[in-house]
Amino acid sequence: MNRRMIFYMIGQVMLILAGLMVLPLAVSLIYRESCYSAFLMTIGIALLVGLLMMFLSKPESKVIYAKEGFVIVALSWIILSAIGALPFVITGEIPSFVDAYFEIVSGFTTTGASILTDIEAMSKGLLFWRSFTHWIGGMGVIVFVMAIVPQQNDRNMHVMRAEVPGPTVGKMVPRLRDTARMLYILYIGLGVIETILLLCGGMSLYESLVHMFGTAGTGGFGVRGDSIASYNGYLQWVITIFMMLFGINFNLYYMIVRKHPKEALRSEEMHYFVGIWLGATVIITALLFKQYGFGGALTKAGFQVASIMTTTGYATADFNQWPQLARMILLMLMLVGACAGSTGGGLKIARVVMLGKIIKREVRHLLHPRSVGVVKFEDKAVDEKTLSGVSAYLAIYMLVMIVGILLLSFDKMDAETNITAMTSCFNNIGPGLGAVIGPTGNYSSYSAFSKIVLTVSMLLGRLEVYPLLIAMTPSTWSRKA
Repeated sequence: MNRRMIFYMIGQVMLILAGLMVLPLAVSLIYRESCYSAFLMTIGIALLVGLLMMFLSKPESKVIYAKEGFVIVALSWIILSAIGALPFVITGEIPSFVDAYFEIVSGFTTTGASILTDIEAMSKGLLFWRSFTHWIGGMGVIVFVMAIVPQQNDRNMHVMRAEVPGPTVGKMVPRLRDTARMLYILYIGLGVIETILLLCGGMSLYESLVHMFGTAGTGGFGVRGDSIASYNGYLQWVITIFMMLFGINFNLYYMIVRKHPKEALRSEEMHYFVGIWLGATVIITALLFKQYGFGGALTKAGFQVASIMTTTGYATADFNQWPQLARMILLMLMLVGACAGSTGGGLKIARVVMLGKIIKREVRHLLHPRSVGVVKFEDKAVDEKTLSGVSAYLAIYMLVMIVGILLLSFDKMDAETNITAMTSCFNNIGPGLGAVIGPTGNYSSYSAFSKIVLTVSMLLGRLEVYPLLIAMTPSTWSRKA
């Protein structure tokens, strides 16, 4: 294994992190907050760590194989979060490192789960950094590195495969660096449009940027204790629409830019994604009609379904007070998630659809043993390797969920709270069900041990298990590896 290349790339990530932290530093200076010193110290630490790693680990060969790709991504996210948590600890606004690490991992993984009990009392610079981590983590910091740093070896596709969520990932254009740049051009372009529309609805530039970060990364951190509930209907619908837009596979936007809109609109995954949103919104609107009237019910249902389905986690109402059927629909949507190749979490629509087709094929084979079933997705036959990978991921997904729920059971929380906490954190959603961790609650009541379990589950969910699993396997680091 090319250990030097692993730590050399992690060093590059640390330098990028130092550069990105200049933005929250500027915000704290603009608002004349004392937290600017914490950002200066953290930037210095990130620069020192990054330069030392690059100087001491300068590789003779820059070749990266699949194993190195997984390890680079896993370790980058762990170290990135450790340094990113320092401003909260240094300022004392989150004095516990476990709590600060939980909060910043929740930001980078675009989960949106929080331990903060009084968000509005926090410094604006720290809140900006907290939300900015959504934007950084949404597309992936390693993808950002590849977009701006020249890479000599196109085997870095192994790194992108390890970081970009979904069952498959490919290059949009022949050169990997151009693919990463194209992803960020689309990402930034959508974000600029949303920011302008939020400004038109009455948000300040600060609030518009913070909520754009939360929407673009499908994360859900905001600056008010009631999330989005106190904003007007126009702003709620803008955020609803953009949550859906950021939940769609970015390859489709590339097709549209390349003047292939018909091909993009034929996307099977997108049809399921929009169809599930429409179906769930109609049902929940009907269930809430007596409570809010048609307009209010439609706005709240459309927003909350989009928020949970794209794993953003924003809220405009306390859905714990909704009918049981509406709550169960939201719970199911937590598992489904957004599209592959988007910034959303969950199982991904592509996997769910493929799993349904695998089950259909197996049932048909039981009835007609001689039949040869071919699973098609997006009008193409799916190879057996991909299908077995989807099935294997479901098995690992369920195992992680079960182990996580059992570990949380050491805390004195009820079963609903523990099950939805694990579901929410592993699927990178944020709020769960119940009074403790619902849209009006937070995760501060959990013990330090449970917060560590949930922090690991957020990382496992964002990186889709394999990178962390491989990085923690002893054989990965053996001399023979």
